[in-house]
Amino acid sequence: MKLLVLGCGTSTGVPRIGNDWGECDPNEPRNRRSRVSIIVESDEGSRLLVDTSPDLRNQLLTNGIDKVDGVFWTHDHADHCHGIDDLRPLRFGRGGPIAGFASAETCRRLRNRFGYVFAGQYGYPTIVELKSLDSLRIHAGFGVDTVEMPHGPMTSTAYRFEADGKSIGYATDFAEIVDDMVSLFEGVDILVTDCLRREPHPTHASLAMALELAERTGARRTVLSHLDKSMDYAELSAEVPANVLVGYDGMELTA
Repeated sequence: MKLLVLGCGTSTGVPRIGNDWGECDPNEPRNRRSRVSIIVESDEGSRLLVDTSPDLRNQLLTNGIDKVDGVFWTHDHADHCHGIDDLRPLRFGRGGPIAGFASAETCRRLRNRFGYVFAGQYGYPTIVELKSLDSLRIHAGFGVDTVEMPHGPMTSTAYRFEADGKSIGYATDFAEIVDDMVSLFEGVDILVTDCLRREPHPTHASLAMALELAERTGARRTVLSHLDKSMDYAELSAEVPANVLVGYDGMELTA
């Protein structure tokens, strides 16, 4: 089972518009961060995409991805869904729409904003068949389990994907660790976690919170993601434990 980090940056990316690198060294390629999204892939080659960031087209081109077997959304914030139209080329040549999944509330919000994606329009076919996660347990050979995480005044969906006897967890955009999250990620082979900055934030995990989640779950390896311009790759890598990795665009790990 493989993890591909398509993007690991916060909502503005790194650098911010204006060539603002903050504390990140512009000469370190791993500090250039697009908005967050991942691919999980099974040994049989099935691929699941999590979130459709505004940078999705470039992410898919850069990594040679031209097919996915399902799309999962964590929530409907712009940096996680506004690249949704870039799913259209993945629909070409398919016998039907791409399978898509999200919480009931995220489904409602996505349908309100991107109705044409889920119902077709002006002769164009439906791109994604969107379903609620309420009864989903397996898709494209992956076991799928979820919990809702506190994300300021709303929630974000955490995912645990299992295939080939391995597991990958994804927890982005949370501001509090709840018991259900710890249970979901217990013993996971790879955990990708929100880690916006060192200082506390009202809607995102700090470095201390990310490391706490890794420790409490007993994750074998942890990848820090959703990083802002204060999180220099080299400095952060030297600061964290050996089994904690600083994410970067294009990172590939095998569980």
